[in-house]
Amino acid sequence: MSAIDYFKLRLEATYSPMDTIKALKDRPEEVYVVDVRNGPPNLLKEKIKGAVLIPQAEISHRINELPKDREIILYCWDTWCSLAVKSAVPLLEAGLSVKELYGGISAWNILQLPTEPIEDAINTATQSETSRCEC
Repeated sequence: MSAIDYFKLRLEATYSPMDTIKALKDRPEEVYVVDVRNGPPNLLKEKIKGAVLIPQAEISHRINELPKDREIILYCWDTWCSLAVKSAVPLLEAGLSVKELYGGISAWNILQLPTEPIEDAINTATQSETSRCEC
């Protein structure tokens, strides 16, 4: 694969935070943002406003919760984190349309884009299964 092919494919597979904001503004009915971060509740304090929390450790078992007619935008912690990439594979194999939010919640926060607190009501099973990041 040439460098140009690599970068073209990378552009096809990712959204920047600004691409995501634009998609949410211009076509909210066509996109679905999913927070796939694993981690203990004390680290998972906020998420992108309107995003659904499905930890990467659970994504394969919860594919049926995702809309098949919308583009799924996955995000994790930062550029060093691979949880969104790990989550994308089974979703793509299931026929869903998937993009990775490049830079994760870290880039989102640096740009001061809208977030909301994660509810304290994350169930106990989810907390114990996803207490390790596994980035």
